[in-house]
Amino acid sequence: MNILVADDEWQMVKLIQVYFEQAGFQVHTAKNGEEALEIIEHHSIDLAVLDWMMPIMSGIQACKEMKRRGQIKVLMLTAKGDHEAELQALEAGADDYVKKPFDPRVLLIRAKKLLQIDGQARIGDLVIDREGHKVWKAGKDLHVTKKEFQLLKCFMNNRGRVLTREVLLDQVWGIDYVGEDRTVDTHIRRLREKIGEEWIVTHRGLGYSFEHNHE
Repeated sequence: MNILVADDEWQMVKLIQVYFEQAGFQVHTAKNGEEALEIIEHHSIDLAVLDWMMPIMSGIQACKEMKRRGQIKVLMLTAKGDHEAELQALEAGADDYVKKPFDPRVLLIRAKKLLQIDGQARIGDLVIDREGHKVWKAGKDLHVTKKEFQLLKCFMNNRGRVLTREVLLDQVWGIDYVGEDRTVDTHIRRLREKIGEEWIVTHRGLGYSFEHNHE
């Protein structure tokens, strides 16, 4: 999954980036709200972590604009500790609010809850139960195999990113896998038959990516 972190305190950005990347997220960074909006124009972002006080465009302004443009989740960071500030952030459309200073592990847990990573995740008409290893489309159980589920989960965690066969083999079959790399193609073909062709895009000579822009 893709995370955007926007804060003019660059040490703070790098700290958050390290924690999220270790948890398997792809992280994009920005120094202000204007840069953050430019990033969401060119990348499929699942969650934006925005600092309230930034130059050029504040986190509050960026949050309002992001919510106007689409269904992106927003988690607001701020040194403001009063109740009125929290209300202002929520009224601007923020889905959650974390006060500075904070424990990065707490921030990560809050982000996962917003993205429903510990339970069910919904993208378009697909619902993925991460604990039950089940996938539904428009309410219908797709009866995916274990490997198909692991493959879909890998794609979801790297949404919008092109993954080579080698990367998919390492993450789904394991680094000790011995066999044909074309098994990836076979499983992707079967997964496409179940979830729909439009979800997994082939990039010739490069690999595959998980895309769905008409949710």
